[in-house]
Amino acid sequence: MSDLRELYQEVILDHSKSPKNFRVIKNPSYQAEGYNPLCGDRLTLYLQLEGDVIKDISFQGTGCAISKASTSMMTNEIKGKTKAEARQIFERFHKMLAGPEGEADKKTLGKLAVFSGVSEFPVRVKCATLPWHTLRSSLEGGAKTVSTESFSTEWTAG
Repeated sequence: MSDLRELYQEVILDHSKSPKNFRVIKNPSYQAEGYNPLCGDRLTLYLQLEGDVIKDISFQGTGCAISKASTSMMTNEIKGKTKAEARQIFERFHKMLAGPEGEADKKTLGKLAVFSGVSEFPVRVKCATLPWHTLRSSLEGGAKTVSTESFSTEWTAG
């Protein structure tokens, strides 16, 4: 089990040091800010939609390894997905981190399952979920700035 945990830590550190989709999209369909006042994580998420499909997604910002890695892996995972598919992935990811005893079908989350151990550290859950809540707010046309102090756990239809 410790080998698996070490692999997970390695994947998180790799995405933190060399984040994917770390750039600005010119003329995005949506743009939103995310902020975690507890540890100082800040990100700007850029989305380009084509109809209901997330054609491109990127981000800029600073933060801890977990926050930056989560954002990097999220952008890889949802690029090319519909809003509805992104909503389903958000719900499974959130359930894995915040549900009772980290419950989730980790097989359906694929590479995102590397964050399953974060559920053992409640303070770090907000670091991992910040980009996801920022994405949700952006796609719902909600607040332009999302704070970990005001997270809602449900994604409304839209």
